[in-house]
Amino acid sequence: MEEKSLLLNLTGEMPLFRIIDFLLDNKGMDFSKSDISKGAGISRASLFNYWNKIEKNGIVTVTRSFGKTKLYKLNNKNPVTQKIIELEKTLIAESIDNARRNKEIILEH
Repeated sequence: MEEKSLLLNLTGEMPLFRIIDFLLDNKGMDFSKSDISKGAGISRASLFNYWNKIEKNGIVTVTRSFGKTKLYKLNNKNPVTQKIIELEKTLIAESIDNARRNKEIILEH
């Protein structure tokens, strides 16, 4: 079983957070909606339930399109996205600090 990310440990596994977590893990890469639903481990129906909110809030941006297919990536310029990235960095830093403290406690004993 795959270990949950720090973000999903904090927010829970709602499809919205799974989508954002997948895009965070793959910053700079672009994906079709099908790829995003597969990568996030959710159904296409779940993706479409949240997609309008994600687009409306500017969390994703279209990078390119061919035919009817559009590719999307995390919109790093969006203030909401920047706060999510900042939250992820804080969670990582806190996790590292906790691991160090636990290691120091173990070494002291």
